Amino acid sequence: MTSARRYGRASTDLLSQARAELSRGDVVQASEKGWGAAAQMVKSVADSRGWRHNGHRYLFDIVKRLVDESGDQQIYVLFMVANSLHSNFYENWMPQEMVANGLEQVEELVKRIEPLAT
Repeated sequence: MTSARRYGRASTDLLSQARAELSRGDVVQASEKGWGAAAQMVKSVADSRGWRHNGHRYLFDIVKRLVDESGDQQIYVLFMVANSLHSNFYENWMPQEMVANGLEQVEELVKRIEPLAT
């Protein structure tokens, strides 16, 4: 299995884990796993293209490149939602409904960018 596929698989697994954490009421862990799912899929696309992705900053650069390439501004918006979930891991300020909605947005992000892996 290639590194890109491992990142993609990790994304899928983390999204599943996020839903399970949310169903148990653990919004902090659900949030971080939602962020992880988004980050891993971004890394999957980057890895498949030979782009550097070994830092938080690079994930934002990759998302910008994908938006520029595809013209799909929603990728940026959805990624920012994922980033807010990452913040929630540290701050625990989001109510469960917001985390649930955020996970739906992460799922949409994953669906949009997964096909961009070459």
